[in-house]
Amino acid sequence: MKKMEDIIQNLKDAGCSERQMKDICRMYEAGRIQDVIRSLRCYRCHLMDQLHESQSKVDCLDFLVYQMEKERKIR
Repeated sequence: MKKMEDIIQNLKDAGCSERQMKDICRMYEAGRIQDVIRSLRCYRCHLMDQLHESQSKVDCLDFLVYQMEKERKIR
């Protein structure tokens, strides 16, 4: 069994809210490991969605910079 302090630190490092941490810790202490795993996977999906959204924004900026550099060379 993992130390609760380690679990809490890991959840903090992952950016979980206080509410999420409390819910996960409660489920873990109650032995509801499958629910904990489901909750962690759900949060991971949320983070991946944010990552993809950020990547899309970076791609847009990269394209704009490319266009500007191309225009600068023409002038």
